[in-house]
Amino acid sequence: MNQNKFIEELNKIGINLTSSQLEKLEKYASFLIEYNKITNLTAIKDKEGIYLKHFYDSLLIIKNNELDFNNVSSLIDVGSGAGFPGMVIKIVYPNIKVTLLDSNNKKTKFLEQLKSVLELDDVEIINDRAENYIKNNRHKYDVSTARAVSELRIISELCLPFTKVNGIFIALKGHYDDELKNCESTLKILNSSVLSVMENRLPVEESYRANIFIKVNKEIDSKYPRPYDQIIKKELK
Repeated sequence: MNQNKFIEELNKIGINLTSSQLEKLEKYASFLIEYNKITNLTAIKDKEGIYLKHFYDSLLIIKNNELDFNNVSSLIDVGSGAGFPGMVIKIVYPNIKVTLLDSNNKKTKFLEQLKSVLELDDVEIINDRAENYIKNNRHKYDVSTARAVSELRIISELCLPFTKVNGIFIALKGHYDDELKNCESTLKILNSSVLSVMENRLPVEESYRANIFIKVNKEIDSKYPRPYDQIIKKELK
């Protein structure tokens, strides 16, 4: 997907970017390609793939019936990697204070340099594990996101405690199969519920995407999230 096709497809879902935003995304793609030659951050190494599978895919969460990003003040992107979707959302919605959280030092170093290249303000980059960073940041963010990080029950336990009461966690998934069913008890214990699942197909290649919107209904017990080794071994029941 070249930039013109990207613009065309975004227009179809009601997203119209300014020339400044498009310029930043172009810089983002170019910088990622060059950086990726030295430090492997993504398997997608061409600009067309970045526009389709990273930029467009990230922006699909805007196409939803659950929230207006113009009214979002703060967002945390857990396991942000090379900045998807958090950095892309920041470019399109500069009003949002974005925190990009990743435990991989090489990825947060890239994000720091990218922030400088794109000259973005109100972007906080944290090199830490979610279960550590949560200690002083419970129920702090309007929105939390995680893209292709882990099974839904696992990433829900890590992300929901960051999210404000009445805030929303968005899990960006491919095929999620039985993940929703396996997450039912986790969501109940974490005082949260699924609002909707937005299913889409990427243009050009028609690959499947699902964005799962989960609302935090009331405060979550401070014993969650558990240590990661406990989360992966035993689901909440």
